[in-house]
Amino acid sequence: MNPGTEWLVAESLWWDGRLRHGEALELHDGVPVAAVPAARVPSGADRRRLPGTLLPGLCDAHAHSALVDLGAVRAGGIAAVWDLGGVPAAVAALADRAARPGSGLPRIRHAGPFLTAPGGYPSDRPWAPPGSWREVRSPADAAEAVGEAHAGGATLIKVTLHAGGPMPSPATLTALVDAAGGFGLPVVAHAEGPGTVAAAYRAGAGVLAHTPWTEALDAGLVRDCAARMTWISTLDIHGWGSPDPAQETAIGNLRAFLSQGGTVRYGTDLGNGPLPLAVNPRELRALQRAGMSPDDILTAMTAPAAEPCWIPGGLGLDPDTFADVLATARVVGPEVRPRE
Repeated sequence: MNPGTEWLVAESLWWDGRLRHGEALELHDGVPVAAVPAARVPSGADRRRLPGTLLPGLCDAHAHSALVDLGAVRAGGIAAVWDLGGVPAAVAALADRAARPGSGLPRIRHAGPFLTAPGGYPSDRPWAPPGSWREVRSPADAAEAVGEAHAGGATLIKVTLHAGGPMPSPATLTALVDAAGGFGLPVVAHAEGPGTVAAAYRAGAGVLAHTPWTEALDAGLVRDCAARMTWISTLDIHGWGSPDPAQETAIGNLRAFLSQGGTVRYGTDLGNGPLPLAVNPRELRALQRAGMSPDDILTAMTAPAAEPCWIPGGLGLDPDTFADVLATARVVGPEVRPRE
């Protein structure tokens, strides 16, 4: 038996799209790898028995580590985050620290700096720390910028398209996507304003950092996006609990995207205003309004490569109570040792 293998046993387990009973979660070095019948856990194996429901690690796919307390984020039930723009060396060091057992931090996948046009977003924003963006001046410069991010440990590339200021030219944007593809790195585009979603799609970007919110998208563009893009939700940044017209537009776009078979990742843009440093029930309810079921939402949130999570009181899939129940999730680290 692998010395890094252990099993978690609970009253129920959500895994691979459904709620299961009588199964255990197999972990290798603290990370879930499989659901197995509890009766097949080897006699004498390292096991922990917990009340409630187990599930793979919950991931917030849009965060900015420099702007939030990541220890609080993990304590609030988030086992992993995607850092979508920060000072490269600082984020990489934090990611290395987070990968060590007992760090008290969520696992971090990061994009390195924002790649933007000279003078482009977010270089003109006071919240963006110096060094968190990298200006890309030409298609030739694009390959160098992506190479720098990759060398710094980035496993994503973040590009910004903000219609309110300078944006990369179509040729430069395509060169960024092509260079990222050469390293096998997905490109996450911040697309804000008329024409930016279409520009990201045409260039081949695979992920939008936000559900589009500035205008209702053309049905044909939504259909095209659904065929090969993933959208990160970030619905609660519009009103932070007091939904505004931008949230209604975003939910409408997301509903259309889902109806065409589009893929969604749960993300909140942690660091952007008064968002819970935890599982955000307001984001969950907004996803439900867009037409996602509890199982859909869990699929959009879970990241098996992170420490598992659990719901001490048990997880029900009743749509009326789901958001508040999931918000009680906690990360199962080595410090969690319930009594047998």
